[in-house]
Amino acid sequence: MNRRTVLAMAVGAALLIPGCTGTGGSTKGADAKAADDPSKVTGTIKVLTVRTDLVQDGTMKRYAAEFNKTYPKVKVEFEALTNYEAEVKIRMNTENYGDVLLIPAVIKKADYPKFFASLGTQAERSKKYRFTDFTTVNGKVYGQSPVGVMPGFVYNKRIWKEAGVTEWPTTPAEFLESLKAIKSKTDAIPYYTNFSAGWTLTSWTYVDGAVHCDPQATTKLAEGDPWAKDADLRVGDTLLHDIVKSGLIEKDPTTSNWEESKPRTAKGEIATQWLGTWAIVQFQDAAKKAGANPDDIGFMPFPSQTNGKHCATVAPDYNQAVNVHSKHKEAARAWVDWFTDKSSYVEDNLAISPLKDASMPEVLKPYEEAGVELIEVDDAKGAEVKQIDNTSEVGIYAPEYRQNLVDLARGARKGSLDDFLADLSERWTDAQKTAGS
Repeated sequence: MNRRTVLAMAVGAALLIPGCTGTGGSTKGADAKAADDPSKVTGTIKVLTVRTDLVQDGTMKRYAAEFNKTYPKVKVEFEALTNYEAEVKIRMNTENYGDVLLIPAVIKKADYPKFFASLGTQAERSKKYRFTDFTTVNGKVYGQSPVGVMPGFVYNKRIWKEAGVTEWPTTPAEFLESLKAIKSKTDAIPYYTNFSAGWTLTSWTYVDGAVHCDPQATTKLAEGDPWAKDADLRVGDTLLHDIVKSGLIEKDPTTSNWEESKPRTAKGEIATQWLGTWAIVQFQDAAKKAGANPDDIGFMPFPSQTNGKHCATVAPDYNQAVNVHSKHKEAARAWVDWFTDKSSYVEDNLAISPLKDASMPEVLKPYEEAGVELIEVDDAKGAEVKQIDNTSEVGIYAPEYRQNLVDLARGARKGSLDDFLADLSERWTDAQKTAGS
């Protein structure tokens, strides 16, 4: 399932599962303790996942085999769900939603203790792991992502070089000029919106924090106007609008195709897409299958600099959690710890490790060489942002907002960019007045 990252970054959405009250069970003593002796940990656990591909090709089974070398008495069963959010939402009206699961976006952060067993205190876990604040409630951590992800442009380096662009653009204006050079000097589509997929466009929300290298970007969404002059989302939305309006995208975005876009980018028919680090391995695999050079796939930060440096935000993918009602919490906790600390999942996906002392993946060496500053955005106000988003009906984590923006830019919708953004501002700031009430 390729949309896992977009959904994961919307974790803690301010919605309630209809009729759900945490299934009524007491959560007293519901911590999932780490095992002192792996040989004594027993039980059969069901692990829910969005990675249908890894279940189908046997990769998850191979991970389980490695896990069993340390925990021989635990049997791991996997269930891959294509429509994960919708299916798990229904299951969570009961106690039967797997032993280990990915925290759905629909669960309010304040309700995590009703559904998930604590993994320990943030004070302790934050010494070793990144992203602990994303699942912390009252000082306790309720989920752990096995990988970190980062938004950016997946691009074909060969095509950009053929267009004469060998340095990363440092401003939105430079980026536009680079795409125009690609259009005039190559046969490639400069930028691909993937409009039809929809979820791909939500990635543009994650320019937030990167434009001005601001760890407090989420707090500013909660307390300020995201589309004020120079605000991160306004900068990102304006760039997307200008790319489309300048005719630098696919001929008919309504007929775009996500799966086809991967080999087309690998072969150089498409030059650029705004996605995330999670997409790199998929595009490289597409290159191999298409007989193209996987080394042509590059990754580029948003065209903005602060104090002479590009910045990129790092955030968790879906967070794994232990079902508070699981009869085998120790075994479930063992899986979460092992999969995070010991599995090859990070390396296999060319991802960023959640372990603070781990090195960056090889594919991001250009970031290190260029001195790109990686920042973790403070998520203390994350739940409030989702509540504002829900109340305002703007939908910064939903596809319609950017699809409407693309339609506006290509002339399929009436109005001006200023009016479009002003409407978002008004709805958002009005919703702020009632947030938390």
